[in-house]
Amino acid sequence: MTHPVPATTMKAAWIERYGPPDVITVRETAMPVMGPGDVLIRTRASTVTLPDCAFRAANPFIVRFFAGLLRPKAPIPGGAVAGEIAAVGEDVTRFAPGDRVFGTTDPRPSAMAQYVAMPEDAPLALMPDTLDFGEAAGLTYSFLTAMPFLRDEAKLEPGQSILINGAAASIGTVAVQLARHMGAKITAVCSARNAELVSGLGADTIIDRHTSDFTDANAAYDVIFDVVGKSSFSACRRALKPGGIYLTTTPSFAILGAMIRGKDAQGRRGKLATTGLRALPEKAKDMLVLRDLVAQGKLHGVIDRVMPLDAIAEAHRYVEQETKAGDVIIEIP
Repeated sequence: MTHPVPATTMKAAWIERYGPPDVITVRETAMPVMGPGDVLIRTRASTVTLPDCAFRAANPFIVRFFAGLLRPKAPIPGGAVAGEIAAVGEDVTRFAPGDRVFGTTDPRPSAMAQYVAMPEDAPLALMPDTLDFGEAAGLTYSFLTAMPFLRDEAKLEPGQSILINGAAASIGTVAVQLARHMGAKITAVCSARNAELVSGLGADTIIDRHTSDFTDANAAYDVIFDVVGKSSFSACRRALKPGGIYLTTTPSFAILGAMIRGKDAQGRRGKLATTGLRALPEKAKDMLVLRDLVAQGKLHGVIDRVMPLDAIAEAHRYVEQETKAGDVIIEIP
């Protein structure tokens, strides 16, 4: 049964053109339209990520091929959503009004708004009782990125060695916890000020990114996971063991070229995975995995700061400084 929502408009972040953080405004816009198989979520929190900043600025240029060549195709940014079910379509059976849920709208941004409409079979799950909305939003984005890289691309196994570059970043903090859960030996690259945080998440060895160059290692790692896209396959090749893999979250012509060339003479290879473009049923299954790991106490979020929707441009400026540890959460009023 559909429950009425006492509003015809809502507040949302809005981007009409590519550019610096100031291109983001907060405006009134029409409420999303629901279908019979949809749920309407009253959004309580979302998160600002480096990919959000990249898509806002169209930097690197290659993101325009995904987001719109001349201007953003989706004016409301944000993929991660955490909130409460406000209304359900007549065909919905999985959820009911009042349910606390978290999930993602990717590959179609629309989460940075007071209300979001999604199909009930979208990547959406009930939140564990122990999770708050901010932590849920941050974990959604980071987990749905990190898990496919480690499980599906790296095929990380117990006892293997992995280096995580950007271990204090939002994806990095989750990747460290997942690698620990998978039984890997973890080397984490981060600033010295975040060493205690990352060590507490499960890293075995810490490398200070300001004083050491992890690419100087020789055949040390089965996997190098560059969650911040600050290195390259060519720079990391020597540090990989024969048969090793370099993974990056950042699209570039260099990594696309490495993927086209394939493995080198020692079986080492580089890979970009567009995790946000995965099939929705795959992401929906992973939301249930995330829910279970959180409920079992094996995974938790790391929040750098919480900011209001009206400060969305400031949040983008802060994230672009690349000094945060964990997630920058936006509370939706």
